[in-house]
Amino acid sequence: MRILISNDDGYLAPGLVALADALAAIADITVIAPDSNRSGSSNSLTLDRPLSMHKAPNGFYFVNGTPSDCVHLALTGMLAEKPDLVVSGINQGQNMGEDTLYSGTVAAATEGYLFGIPAMAFSQVEHGWAHLDAAARIARDMVERRFDSMPKPFLFNVNIPNRPYAELGKVAATRLGKRHVSEPVIKTQDPHGREIYWVGPTGAAKDAGEGTDFYAARQGWVSVTPLQVDLTHATQLATLKEALA
Repeated sequence: MRILISNDDGYLAPGLVALADALAAIADITVIAPDSNRSGSSNSLTLDRPLSMHKAPNGFYFVNGTPSDCVHLALTGMLAEKPDLVVSGINQGQNMGEDTLYSGTVAAATEGYLFGIPAMAFSQVEHGWAHLDAAARIARDMVERRFDSMPKPFLFNVNIPNRPYAELGKVAATRLGKRHVSEPVIKTQDPHGREIYWVGPTGAAKDAGEGTDFYAARQGWVSVTPLQVDLTHATQLATLKEALA
């Protein structure tokens, strides 16, 4: 089995190292990740400048671009053979609800999915890397399941509570919940007295009921949400057709 691994925290991130170590035992892996933290980069591709790729002493490749850049370069020019799976993570912090629209972790997996390759994105629910070994073990468990009964390609978003492996609950199939709007922007000044702004933190969960990713995480379960790319608002399509008639 050949697996392409990427992330958005950068090629030096502990989560990437743990994921690669866990999957190297069961597959032929290639790791291509950003040269620095690219959290929140979503599915952006770098089109205004050329990209460069280098190989780190540990064998990982790193690119001066986004997570999507990394997977795109791998699949369109670097790899001699198409991987069987694209895996992204392990991210430091949850990617649930609308987070998935901004997440570079999810974007790296999505890029593989767009090329017709099954893909999984892994995130820990909390920051700090606590019990990262357990999250890496869950990632390996998920890959080893293979999901042969699922239509191909599939795209899974996996969120793992920061708990020891033995204390993790079931692996639950979930839907995305919803958040409130983000907290207000943080306004401050640079050393020259000019106003600068930091994007505020994400809002609290608004729809976190049973069946959502937020609910599963609160129970200590591993949340697995199947994602799709089609953004068509299907229920409004008929109404729009009537309005345009």
